[in-house]
Amino acid sequence: MKKFAIVVVLCAGLGAAVSAEILEQVLVKVNGEIVTKTEFERIQISALRELPNQSDPSRMTDVELSKALSQVTPQAIVTVIDEMLLLQRATELGYSVSDAQFNQVLASIKKDNKLESDEQFEAALKGEGITIAQLRQMLTKRMLIGQVQQREIGGRIEVTEPEERAYYDAHPGEFATTPSVTLREILINAEVDPVKKAPSVGALDDAKEKVEAIRARVIKGESFDKLAAELSDSPSKANGGLIGPISRDEMNEELLKMLSKMKAGDVTPVINTATGAQIFKLEQSIDSTTLPFEAARGQIADRIGQEKISAELKKYIQRLRAQAIIEWKNEDLRKAWEIGIAAEPTY
Repeated sequence: MKKFAIVVVLCAGLGAAVSAEILEQVLVKVNGEIVTKTEFERIQISALRELPNQSDPSRMTDVELSKALSQVTPQAIVTVIDEMLLLQRATELGYSVSDAQFNQVLASIKKDNKLESDEQFEAALKGEGITIAQLRQMLTKRMLIGQVQQREIGGRIEVTEPEERAYYDAHPGEFATTPSVTLREILINAEVDPVKKAPSVGALDDAKEKVEAIRARVIKGESFDKLAAELSDSPSKANGGLIGPISRDEMNEELLKMLSKMKAGDVTPVINTATGAQIFKLEQSIDSTTLPFEAARGQIADRIGQEKISAELKKYIQRLRAQAIIEWKNEDLRKAWEIGIAAEPTY
């Protein structure tokens, strides 16, 4: 359910505009559309729940709640108003979401979350506290915003080969692989003395002899992974003893030194441990390599494209803000809006 929850949270902030027929406190009007106190409080609660290591807002003290609200409110009101402006632009352009488009997105959500029946899907929605009608409203808004961004911004973005080459040359570390090794292991734990709560010397020697015997069988041609699955005491036995890839920086220096003299398929001598003995088979060793430019171009184009889209989207939003009639009915929220705008990244 993780992906499904992410989709719902992303969309939850979109429902800022409500009917003017509702008689309650209006916080701000954006080109005549209103944001009410009740609706914005819901958005604040959603934002609070997204904070890292945050407790349930209902269980916070007044001081904790005030501090958390001051943290989330500036970005929340900026997001709400920007999304309202984009949705208004979608209306101006005559965009809509058909039943077929909605059903296609719905099918994708079900597939991603392995929800094979309508009953499972309805139960998932219930768990998130939303109805299918609410989900449709949220997804429709997200899709309309996506259409505006694609037409007004994304469709005009181009990435040239010289830009790709310059990015590649400036970020060599992004296309380098980390030196690593992939191993298989067989571990035999020694019997623990119930009084000393640790293996005796004799028990450790017995474990070593068992591993020596297993190693001899491997050398004679028996399958390492089958022996690991049958005899190993390590959890990796479920995968035939497979562990890794492991970054060389994270490995024991003595083991790394031993492996550096081996080739794929070789098996280490028996290694004593504090609780028994083990052996390793080297499956693969990968040195640091750099992805060639031609192979990396797809990744580079995506990264540059996203950077350009982000920069152009900011400019586009700024134009919509400048053209909008924003009427503040709450001075504290206006100040939060100014704080949120000032904190926006520069490109």
